Amino acid sequence: MLTACTEQNSATPKQDMEENSETRDSPKNNRPILPSQAEIKDLPPDGGNEFNRLIFENSPYLLQHARNPIDWYPWGMDAFKKAQELDRPIFLSIGYTTCHWCHVMEHESFEDQAVADLMNQDYICIKVDREERPDVDNVYMSVTQMMTGRGGWPMTVIMSPQKVPFFAGTYFPKSSMLQLLPHFARVWKEERNKAQEVGQAIIKSLGELQNGQAGGDMNATYLDACYEALKKSYDSQFGGFGQQPKFPTCHTLSFLLRYHQRTGASDALEMVENTLRNIRLGGIYDQVGYGIHRYSTDEKWLVPHFEKMLYDQALFTIANLEAYLVTKNDFYLHSCQDTLDYVIRELTSKEGGFYSAEDADTEGEEGKFYLWSMDEIISALGKENALIYAEKFQFQKKGNYLDETSHELTGKNIPHLSAETTVLTEVDPRDEKFRMLLFDSREERTHPQLDDKILTDWNGLMISAFARCARAFNNDTYLNTARKAADFCISNLRGLDGKLLKRWRNGNAGLPAHLEDYAFLTQGLIDLYEASFESKYLIHAVELTNLTIDLFEDEDNGGFYLTSDDGEKLLVRPKEIYDGAIPSGNSVMAMNLVRLSQMTANSTYKEKMFSLFSAFSGFLQKNPQGAEVLLQALDFTLGDPLELVVVGDPYNQETQDLLLEINQKFLPSKILLFKNISAKDQELMDLIPFLKNQKLVEGKPAVYACRNQTCDKPRTSPEELAAFLKMSIKN
Repeated sequence: MLTACTEQNSATPKQDMEENSETRDSPKNNRPILPSQAEIKDLPPDGGNEFNRLIFENSPYLLQHARNPIDWYPWGMDAFKKAQELDRPIFLSIGYTTCHWCHVMEHESFEDQAVADLMNQDYICIKVDREERPDVDNVYMSVTQMMTGRGGWPMTVIMSPQKVPFFAGTYFPKSSMLQLLPHFARVWKEERNKAQEVGQAIIKSLGELQNGQAGGDMNATYLDACYEALKKSYDSQFGGFGQQPKFPTCHTLSFLLRYHQRTGASDALEMVENTLRNIRLGGIYDQVGYGIHRYSTDEKWLVPHFEKMLYDQALFTIANLEAYLVTKNDFYLHSCQDTLDYVIRELTSKEGGFYSAEDADTEGEEGKFYLWSMDEIISALGKENALIYAEKFQFQKKGNYLDETSHELTGKNIPHLSAETTVLTEVDPRDEKFRMLLFDSREERTHPQLDDKILTDWNGLMISAFARCARAFNNDTYLNTARKAADFCISNLRGLDGKLLKRWRNGNAGLPAHLEDYAFLTQGLIDLYEASFESKYLIHAVELTNLTIDLFEDEDNGGFYLTSDDGEKLLVRPKEIYDGAIPSGNSVMAMNLVRLSQMTANSTYKEKMFSLFSAFSGFLQKNPQGAEVLLQALDFTLGDPLELVVVGDPYNQETQDLLLEINQKFLPSKILLFKNISAKDQELMDLIPFLKNQKLVEGKPAVYACRNQTCDKPRTSPEELAAFLKMSIKN
């Protein structure tokens, strides 16, 4: 049984870590509700008798713990000051809203009065939402891994009032808590020198961890090394990489698609197709309501941890989109559409921003919302249809879902399709009728809790997914969804000083933004510009990139820190390159820099990009598959990048035909610019001066193919353009 909510498993230093629809304007029926503002009003600073001080926080994760009998503090100076005044160690607990084992530890320990009494008596207790404070999580996850060889959430750390840890772990049952709490309280009082020795060793190791990653110039051999490493860890039967638990690793698939196009390696494409196919047919994908769950606990993609994260929907959509562009197999097209339908229906706020996640648990049981008994299927479909559905979606008489405690079959089933299922290039009307009947039946159940905070970084990823699909499928709904989300972020998560904020919830924005917020939102804005050709999005992307350089750059060693230069000082200032469940900020910044350098001809961006490559080349020599998104940026630079400039009236059909030829091709080493001859855009001309040279050809719209802003002859017919692009892909 897993003992923590795990992160992506990969052959890297973190390899042992555990763990057409309407927008919803109001909560789903029976969805759990967090404490209301009415309950908070006029409470004393400590929360009073019913609540603790977490009641005043905005994080849904912290609010979940607001009724614990523990005197929780949020991370901040008040807690550390109190710890110094009382000479107590800190008990730090880090988790996130949809983490199943975080819920388990809360119910077992943090709601238990005996445990609470020990914590309140000997510790100052701090709760942290890792999604709001990834900087704090990064530092103490590194500590946990160093001390235990693994990591996960809930993360448990005991440390001094000076934030120096001397014990770390993940999930602990009540029996363990009743032992470790008095033990480390005694260590602090009677053997503090030992705690200090451990703490100093940890600080030294953290410092060393931040160094020694630099190396030489990066070249195509890094791409080959990553490919070979992925082949070794690839599961040829079920797809995916490594052993259970299995993560979707969608940015890995995007790397392999680029490698396939670069080298013609057929098995690179086979790895992508087999993995995407098995995921979409498996239990990790919600066959009734759509959307991908966070990861699979088994190698067959059957039994997931049932939380649905926004970032997984974005990355899964992008991987399927790229697979569709390469293969033109409608299976991947439907995967994109289904996943985006889920996001529009369940994770899109009326304001336009995207919510973070849906919980794994319902009424204290993981997966309860998503599981089906035969009786429930019969009730929804009728007996005859239920038998047809059950056979196709592989129901078992005793169920296929094990109780996590007894390990006995529960009589409940996770709908999934056989890997031998004929490729789904068209929607089966009967299957769709069954699905909708089951969906309507499931809507009457108690829904998982919604994590309704809107995070800047995850919204950036989802904006990218909608924008890229809008381009490829010429879909106005997707484009408008991306626009509305981007406008929301620009209006609500960017301050008057231009700096980003981390989180918005219930009308309130706050918390300092981190590297991922700047990198991911910038990427989303570049993608949205290429989909909409509204120059304001590109201008915002350039502004955010310049801010990122000013606030986060490591000027001495290259690359970017996770925290800004005016951010809170932690034990170390982390600098991350590992692409885990989501890409690292440095990897995405590398791609942003190379794209913007091609768009604007700003040599500074290219210099920063090569400095970033150098900063992490040593890491990649030791961990060839540790940063696949960084390698995508490298692939872009080595691919003789194209600058495609389309000149015309955006509403002209001939212009649209030219754009269609571009947008339905897989061209990862290219940027797309548009010169609108019907509207003079001075801001865009100032940003990209060479656009002044591009004109209509004999009154017709044209595409100029350029490299380093030197263009060859314009092409005015889709056929001529298609032939050129085909040759470019081959070369």
